[in-house]
Amino acid sequence: MKNTSASKRKTINVPGLILGLAVGVSFLHPDATAAQAPVALGTDATFGVVAATTVTTIPTTTVNGDLGVSPGNTVTGSPIVNGSLHLGDPAAGQAQLDLTTAYNDAAGRTVGAITLAGNLGGQVLAPGLYKSATSLEISSGDLTLDAQGDANAVFIFQIGSTLITTVGRQVILSGGAQAANVFWQVGSSATIGGSSVFKGTIMANQSITMDTGATLNGRALARNGAVALDANTITIPATATDFVTLVSAAMVTGPYTDAAGQTVNLATKTITVPLSGNTQFYRIRAGTALTLNSITIQGGNVVILYN
Repeated sequence: MKNTSASKRKTINVPGLILGLAVGVSFLHPDATAAQAPVALGTDATFGVVAATTVTTIPTTTVNGDLGVSPGNTVTGSPIVNGSLHLGDPAAGQAQLDLTTAYNDAAGRTVGAITLAGNLGGQVLAPGLYKSATSLEISSGDLTLDAQGDANAVFIFQIGSTLITTVGRQVILSGGAQAANVFWQVGSSATIGGSSVFKGTIMANQSITMDTGATLNGRALARNGAVALDANTITIPATATDFVTLVSAAMVTGPYTDAAGQTVNLATKTITVPLSGNTQFYRIRAGTALTLNSITIQGGNVVILYN
């Protein structure tokens, strides 16, 4: 069923429950041109992790996207990869070539650069190009990136040496900011502290370490070193064309709000949301037309597969 209408519905009858599903497509239109253009990632767009030498993992680490190693070809620790695994093959080699191009693009930008230094904790930053000649850290508080209502706003950080976050720190997106439009060009290595919640694509010249329980809505891309993972979850971010959100309402006419507790896996094209005890109507908001493959009830959840 091709979803080209905002009013098509499918109803499932379950003992003690009527679940209504209204599938709609909202096409996202570009807003005002952002001050910075996004960094073109090429084939890296589908990768959650790219390393040059090896990827080491401590279970259970999940990568929602592709994982590649080149010119090395080893992964230890058996991560869960909800995508394709490329170890020393041509796809991994191309990913490294495209990473070099993207890294040089981000590092070479100069127009409108704003100088930063030291600790970004507690700051609120608007879209733009930010430059530090040495290291940056997020330690004394969380960092907020505010798109100021522009869903296409781009944030680029040029970091001369290291990027470090301490335990539990967060990068918070507000004002419509998207993780797909946040880029961290790191001159040496990046360390994401335990239980941190990080956003954006990390392009490190050397290595990337994610400590225990840290999560990344973005990508961990290392040009010349390893990527070390420890019970992490890495998810490639949605863009304006693959944006998918489930909204729900008690009546088909609304009002609709984001469905509580939902999980969207872009790699497997799956939406999971806790089952409600009452009649619920769901709409899928997306940046492009979707084909609805199946709707099932599994273990107290509604599971929707799309294409």
